[in-house]
Amino acid sequence: MSQADTTVREDGIIDSVSGPVVTAVDLDARMNDVVYVGEEGLMGEVIEIEGDITTVQVYEETSGVAPGEPVENTGEPLTVDLGPGLLDSIYDGVQRPLDVLQDKMNSAFLDRGVDAPGIDLEKEWEFVPEVEEGDAVEPGDVVGTVPETVTIEHKVLVPPNSEGGEVTAVEEGEFTVEETVVELDSGEEIRMRQEWPVREPRPAGDKKTPTEPLLTGQRVQDGLFPIAKGGTAAIPGPFGSGKTVTQQQLAKWSDADIVVYIGCGERGNEMTEVIEDFPELPDPQTGNPLMARTTLIANTSNMPVAARESCVYTGITIAEYYRDMGYDVALMADSTSRWAEAMREISSRLEEMPGEEGYPAYLAARLSQFYERAGYFDNINGTEGSISVVGAVSPPGGDFSEPVTQNTLRIVKCFWALDADLAERRHFPSINWDESYSLYREQLDPWFEENVSDDWPEVRQWAVDVLDEEGELQEIVQLVGKDALPEDQQLTLEIARYIREAWLQQNAFHDVDTYCEPDKTYLILTTIKTFSDEAFDALEAGVPVEEISDVEALPRINRIGVQEEYEAYMDELKDDITEQIRELY
Repeated sequence: MSQADTTVREDGIIDSVSGPVVTAVDLDARMNDVVYVGEEGLMGEVIEIEGDITTVQVYEETSGVAPGEPVENTGEPLTVDLGPGLLDSIYDGVQRPLDVLQDKMNSAFLDRGVDAPGIDLEKEWEFVPEVEEGDAVEPGDVVGTVPETVTIEHKVLVPPNSEGGEVTAVEEGEFTVEETVVELDSGEEIRMRQEWPVREPRPAGDKKTPTEPLLTGQRVQDGLFPIAKGGTAAIPGPFGSGKTVTQQQLAKWSDADIVVYIGCGERGNEMTEVIEDFPELPDPQTGNPLMARTTLIANTSNMPVAARESCVYTGITIAEYYRDMGYDVALMADSTSRWAEAMREISSRLEEMPGEEGYPAYLAARLSQFYERAGYFDNINGTEGSISVVGAVSPPGGDFSEPVTQNTLRIVKCFWALDADLAERRHFPSINWDESYSLYREQLDPWFEENVSDDWPEVRQWAVDVLDEEGELQEIVQLVGKDALPEDQQLTLEIARYIREAWLQQNAFHDVDTYCEPDKTYLILTTIKTFSDEAFDALEAGVPVEEISDVEALPRINRIGVQEEYEAYMDELKDDITEQIRELY
């Protein structure tokens, strides 16, 4: 929302200032109204009203703001601009386009009080109508399309709060987002631009049980702990365990139509890497630039804390807008712990009664409200769309018993627990297969059986059983050493090592290994299983485990992931393993 485009009036004056929290008196406002604070017109939001005292959280640095300065009320809640131009854009937490603000300031550092619309109000878009005069339209219906990027066709929708009606006039050609493209008999004019309050979920139909996976291109996730389109997942892990890289991998390679990436309170250099890398990356689905289907929201740790609290709402509202068009959207929030810390800071300045570890008592409710906006929906216009939400969690010291992790665990159905010990051993992604889980596996198995292989669940369960047995054997190995184990258990440890190193480990910075399609994920595991079957046959025939482990073909298993022409390579490798082991007996 632009200050220039909003009718404001001076309604009150500042009474006190405490960091991003400002109290005002004589302000005629409602909860969640957007106000402009002080002589510089800093954007803020009403978060508490008690008698004549109105409390405002300000989305910018408040140093220099003094009691007695004016507070102006817009009478509207915090909203986002929705329309063509959202994709290939980088915003701050309240949807101010950072590239536009940089051009205004001619500097990488933004002045306070500067503002700009969320989408370009002057750019003209080619509008292709989908309705004719006399057609009846209802809220959510598609009235036309716009080629927003080379990848995504933007569908212009009747606003959800519209009364609908009969089309009396339709335009075709190039228009700005504020020009009327469709008129209804009720007198309503439909434009390409909509506004929507960020804290209010956009209306949708029934939420359905998802049955299709969100393919991530990461073997440990697609193979062991899959997430559904419309599902929710959490990635908790201590500092340095790879949360951000894992999130970025999901944003780069997931097969969603639209990606919304929220950098919430993370270090500036990590967001810089995203901003620099994404425009250069090709989309594995289309070959077009990845940014052509991506919106980035950057609210780094040095940005105002209050805007951090609102950035996740900005992101999920944009995601809901594209869901309403019938697209599958993947939203990455990195990290929800920084969001919770922002809530804690605001809550403490409001002098609210603290809950566990100082977090506000409504922490669990806010997390639930956020994750509940994910799902696979029947839209009100008859289409289907989904929002998959993946939230990173940064527990202090890697303590998963802290409130944000525990409250997130109660909500999400997919848990990818990052392990500092694995990260120290340079095993990435450092997802601990013993602590992680997915409650989507059974409902997604039919898809994998139909699209990958009939025995996908059985092969996956074999890998899980081997890893479980390895975990039990490692406790014995630490006490008595590997050589004290029977040969069959020594062989199990060798097979588990290949599962860990060749299958679960994946190099995010290797041109080939960074992305692994489901067929390749399956074939790598079946190659390891081929070795397992042949090795145990040889062991039963009396071949010592040392000779089996010295088979020349085995080191090639660890190079499977980097093979581009993988099908022929794996067929040849399976034949070599079988032939060489059988020569031993």
